[in-house]
This record gives sequence, C-alpha cells and structure tokens, in this order.
Amino acid sequence: MSGTDQTLPDELVPDVTAPVVAEKTAAEAADETELDAARERALRAGMADYELEDDDEELLNGEFADEAGEPGSAPLPVLAVVGRPNVGKSTLVNRILGRREAVVEDKPGVTRDRVNYRAEWAGRHFTVIDTGGWEVDAKGIAARVAEQAEIAISLADAVLFVVDAQVGPTATDERVVKLLRKAGKPVVLCANKVDGPRTESDATDLWSLGLGEPHPVSALHGRGTGDLLDAAMKALPTISAHGAAIPVGGPRRVALVGRPNVGKSSLLNKVLGSQRVVVDDVAGTTRDPVDELVMLKGKPWWFVDTAGIRRRVHQTSGADFYASLRTQAAIEKAEVAVVLVDASVKMTEQDTRVISQVVEAGRALVIAYNKWDLMDEDRRSFLEREIDQDLVQVQWAPRINFSAKTGWHTDRMVPALERALASWETRISTGKLNAFLGELVASHPHPLRGGKQPRILFATQAATCPPRFVLFTTGFLEAGYRRYIERMLRETFGFEGTPISISVRVREKRRR
Repeated sequence: MSGTDQTLPDELVPDVTAPVVAEKTAAEAADETELDAARERALRAGMADYELEDDDEELLNGEFADEAGEPGSAPLPVLAVVGRPNVGKSTLVNRILGRREAVVEDKPGVTRDRVNYRAEWAGRHFTVIDTGGWEVDAKGIAARVAEQAEIAISLADAVLFVVDAQVGPTATDERVVKLLRKAGKPVVLCANKVDGPRTESDATDLWSLGLGEPHPVSALHGRGTGDLLDAAMKALPTISAHGAAIPVGGPRRVALVGRPNVGKSSLLNKVLGSQRVVVDDVAGTTRDPVDELVMLKGKPWWFVDTAGIRRRVHQTSGADFYASLRTQAAIEKAEVAVVLVDASVKMTEQDTRVISQVVEAGRALVIAYNKWDLMDEDRRSFLEREIDQDLVQVQWAPRINFSAKTGWHTDRMVPALERALASWETRISTGKLNAFLGELVASHPHPLRGGKQPRILFATQAATCPPRFVLFTTGFLEAGYRRYIERMLRETFGFEGTPISISVRVREKRRR
C-alpha cells in the first residue's frame, strides 16, 4: 500500500518542523500564483531536451478527467422475489440480472437480508429485491430473515413468488399466499425447476394456489425466464410508489467493511433507525452486500453493508467464497470505505488485511473502532498505544471511536467521511506542485548514489480519486525518498483519509 514503512534511512531523515504559514493578502496570493505558473512554464520548456514517450505529452499537458456524478432519476419500480428456502430465488435473480451477483449455494438459508439490485428488461429499468426464505413459525435468525422478506413485500410494487415445481405446493407456500393476498400487491407466480418439456406438467399443480397462471421456468438454465419477465413488466408500474429517487449528482457511496462480527450491520441499522439488515451473534450473518440510501445531516449517502472478510479469498469455499468476492467488488464500487475494528480485542491480521484491501483498491479510508464505550479508562490508555503501533502504515486515515449498538459518537462518522472524500478528490495545480518540490529538493536533496544524484525535472498530478502523481526524473528515486515526498505532501496539502500514488519516470536527454 502507499505510505508503507514510514521509517527512513538515517541519511534521509530531515530535522525539520512544520513552518508557520502567515495569512497572505489577495495581491500576494496572485503574485505567488503567477510565480508558480512561470516556474511551471520554465520547467515544462526544459522537458523538450529529454526523450519522451507518447503518453508523456498527455501528462505534461495535464490531460486527465475526473469522475462525474450520475444524473438524478425517478424512483424505479420495485419487484420483490419471495418464496420458501431453497426454491431458487437467488439463482433466478442472477438470471434476471444476467450476471452472478447474488450469493448462491446448494443449501437452504444462504440469503438472509433483502438485497436490492438494478435490473433491465426490454428497455425498462427496475429494482429487483432478493430475499431470504420465508418459513412458518421460524425461530432465531430464521425469524429475522422471514421478517426481512415480509418488509420486502410491503416495499414492493409487484411480487415474483417462486415455488419449486418439482415439489409442488406445500403448506409453507400456502401461508406465503395468504401473506401476499393480505399485502394486496400484484403477484406473478414462478414455477421454478422446470428443466424441460417433460416436467412442464409439474407446473400445472400450482394453479391450486389461486394466484393465476404459473410460469414454468428453469432459473438454472434460463428456460422460460423471458416470458416470466414479460409478465412481471405488465405487473410493474412505470414509476414506483415505494422506491426512492436518486438525487442529482448521486449520493456518495460508502462501504462498511471488516472481519465478521465487528458490528457492520448494527451500524447500518443504527444510522437508518430501523432493523434494515439481519443482526445475529453468529459470525458471518451477512452474505450479500446490502445497499441502502441514508440521509445524514441533510445529505444522501449510499451505505453498503458487506460480508465479513474471514481469510484470504482462495482459502474460503461455498457461500463464504462468493461473499468474499462480493465484498471486494463492493469496495471497488465504493468511493470511501469505513473499516470497522472491534476495540474490545487486539487488532488481528484480518483487520490489517481489510485495510490493505481498501488502500490497494485506491478508495478513501476511515477507520472506526466499535464497542469503545465498553472500554474502561485503564484499557483505553493501553489501547491508544496499541492503535498507534497497529496503524503506523495508515496514520493518515481519520479515526473515530463509537458504539454501533447504542449510537454513541456515530455522529462523528459523517465529518470523517467528508474529510476523507475531500482529500480523495483534491487536485494540486502543476505550478504549485513543482514549487513545493523545488523547495523540498533544495532543502533536502536526494542522497548521492554511485557519485550521481537524480534530479526531479517536472511533476504533475495525473489523476484524482485517489491522487496520483508522476515525477519525471534524471534517475531512479529510492523508496525512502519517495516516502519522504509523500509524507511532506501530506504535511503541506493535507490528504487526510486518502491513499497517494507516486510514480517515477526516468528520462534521458536527447542525443544531438
């Protein structure tokens, strides 16, 4: 990760303190900007004497694009996929989406939360909700899974009721029918696991449920899903009566990540003020990433609750393997990740691996210590020292201490997120960047190696989100000196909560 190993060799450690910056007048600031621009032009002109590659010119001319937010849109119609456990709901959702998004395994109870996905069929966009299996008189975690399925029905514009055609209608299916009639939503009946013409007769038994025509489908092979979706589109309105419109510019996307049982789902439920996701003492309750639009301090945020990262992906299997892949994808889709750590136990290798995943993905980072309110004063003093040691590689990340269960200090999360995102998007002008490096090199030049001293010819910021800098030099810069440049960049320009990438391009003078 960038910012690794903050220790410098003795000859590279400058004995400097942060300078006191006096306030400048508008005229002084304008003069300084003009001076920086003049320096940039002079250094840029000097690069004509060096051998450059094709993409060097683009970087030198400052050609890069920042990401723009998505435009606002009307609320999409919502289709909830419900049924008893192991009838193929998640497999059908993946078939509708055209990709393996929902976690699937050949055993009941893999899906536990209600999970939203954006889908499209015949030019129409809609939201499909995958739900956990609904069971009669369920206890424990199964009861909370069934409760989430019932909430999905209440928030849907239409329901896709999935029944196993090979088994036929069961007492549980009949109880679900009563639940659907009580909700009063349009229902499309899916007779799943009809894999060929010989088994189509199995679907006719489902007329007895009184929900109209059963549509024979094989979610596994895709047979009949087109006709099923045509029927679902007829049942869905054009604009949802329940879905939420996405604000113009798009809400910022936040991934809640960490190892199992650190309180990710509890935190999402607390900021929402409702039991949106299933919470249980059993580690690994969440399997699919759960997206939810949250309004905090007057601003919209997409919060994504993810599965706990247990160990390296290649060491997992079954549902845990696919859950780990979905978590990695959720990190890459997010703009900022909140890594939750259990303050009641010592930080583990899994915790540091999660932090590394976020940094390597180039996402803004906030570290949140949960269960802090349970710590006594003596333990807190020791814990602070442990944290300083554990987080030596990411001292630039903002840190909050809170309690997901009680809500204590959760209000500190939004300011930390905003600081991290602002740094993630920071752009330094080329003139100011080169002026900074000129002063840095003049005060603390790169040490001589083999009688030669590499010079920094020109520098530019090649990208934001995260900030990426490219240095054109006359020779290779040692890793220790690059870390020193990064540290001084952070001291001068902030960059709190974002990884920084610094790459070096060694260029030689043109031969006359």
